[in-house]
Amino acid sequence: MSAVVQAGVQPKGTDTGQQVVGVADLFERVRARQGPLGQYYQQLHGYYAFPQLEGPIGNRMYFRGKEVIVWSINNYLGLANHPEVRAADAEAARQWGLAYPMGSRMLTGETRYHLELETQLAQFVRRPAAFLMNYGYQGMFSVLAALVDRRDVIIYDNESHACIVDGVHLHKGRRFTYPHNDIDALERVLARAVQVAKRTGGGILVVTEGVFGMNGHQGALKEIVALKEKYPFRLIVDDAHGFGVMGPTGAGTDEAQGVQEGVDLYFGTFAKAMASIGAFVAGDEAIIRYLKYNVRSQIFAKSLPLPIVLGNLKRLELIRKHPELRERLWRITRLLQEGLRQRGFDIGNTTTPVTPVYLKGTKAEAASLVADLRENYHIFCSGVIYPVIPKGKIILRLIPTAVHTEEDVQQTLDAFEAVREKLVSGYYRRHPVVRFPDE
Repeated sequence: MSAVVQAGVQPKGTDTGQQVVGVADLFERVRARQGPLGQYYQQLHGYYAFPQLEGPIGNRMYFRGKEVIVWSINNYLGLANHPEVRAADAEAARQWGLAYPMGSRMLTGETRYHLELETQLAQFVRRPAAFLMNYGYQGMFSVLAALVDRRDVIIYDNESHACIVDGVHLHKGRRFTYPHNDIDALERVLARAVQVAKRTGGGILVVTEGVFGMNGHQGALKEIVALKEKYPFRLIVDDAHGFGVMGPTGAGTDEAQGVQEGVDLYFGTFAKAMASIGAFVAGDEAIIRYLKYNVRSQIFAKSLPLPIVLGNLKRLELIRKHPELRERLWRITRLLQEGLRQRGFDIGNTTTPVTPVYLKGTKAEAASLVADLRENYHIFCSGVIYPVIPKGKIILRLIPTAVHTEEDVQQTLDAFEAVREKLVSGYYRRHPVVRFPDE
């Protein structure tokens, strides 16, 4: 943060003109507001927020000069530093550079490799067609915006990722939410939505996730699909954490639950299992064609650079040809989760690699605990506190990968036992490393 902003001084050359009574200076209001997380800038920045991990991506990296076991990177299958991936990325960059192709795909950015990746993705998730997108977050809310108009109704799980929430907020028609994975509540909401849609002449879109990234729950896809027998709606599933990980072939959470035919649109990203950039949506050919011509964030954005496209083709090839990558991920996942449960930790009802550890304490205690893990036990994991979750709660989220080892798991279990004992004894309350103004 600049000294100017910290001091609340208006920089030279930014005079907004004569003050008018009743009109606020937008920037002054922003400086004062900061936001729910930004208000803790001084306590969080550079260590808890925006930390810098260094070294090759893997199970062990460097944080402030110390080697740490990293449980905070969604490199599920270990592809980020896989030698074949590194070679493919390097060769593609050497041959094509990072600029090619220039322009949006609709105008000048189409290549046969973009089309090939779409074809292979569609085949992998067993859909007629797929549409390649630049980013997962941007892609999901853009697809939602393109699918519905003010006549339609959107229904979504209340623990949905921010990209879904933001997409829903763009919707100008009616929207409903339902408690997380509560099928009875969803059915009641569907009954209301049907009445609304009858009045407006619109349709109904249900949105959920395949794997919920904070708690590791699978979306209740099987139960939601079963409701199609009673209610007229379409279903889109954001499977960012499930693509490449869940199911017998890694084709996703809908494959794992045996309901691929009941999921109308499947959305996957490359930022997790593929350790890359980009996303895709797959489904009926006519719907995918419609999205290609109506998703504004793709029509008016530069095409994915060819090295990324070619790198993603290599990653998809490895996922399809090497099931042992997935098997290794699940072996480490079981070791970690069973070990935590055996030692009395509450990890909720996760049925996926996402491993939350639930503790109780203040923000200051959470900050001290996380710092202790990093500095003294060489464990790097993400801590989640208020205002993201309710006051008095702490979540330590662990993401196992195929490149973690049994030694990593054992060292982490021992460290977690040690810091839990300190937390319960009040050590972190008596020795805070940071103080929060509202505690």
